Amino acid sequence: MKTVTTCFKLTYTPEQYSEAVDYVTDMKKHPKRVFWIGKEAQSDEELVYSVIAHRILSGFYNINNAKYGNAQVLAMTNLRNNNN
Repeated sequence: MKTVTTCFKLTYTPEQYSEAVDYVTDMKKHPKRVFWIGKEAQSDEELVYSVIAHRILSGFYNINNAKYGNAQVLAMTNLRNNNN
């Protein structure tokens, strides 16, 4: 299967940052949740940015979270991986 690496440049509000911090803090109370798969070694700040990005990008597909998908994607770059 061919793959592509995509990089998004996003903007976020102080409220989105605060909500992401609260979410990560809550997830720390539940160490066996799927949220932690592959994220065990990430710093709190990396986790917060991951939550923000996930919510913004999923906002394009999830009507209930449309506020996260508004005009917050500033740029997107794609690079095809060398996997024939």
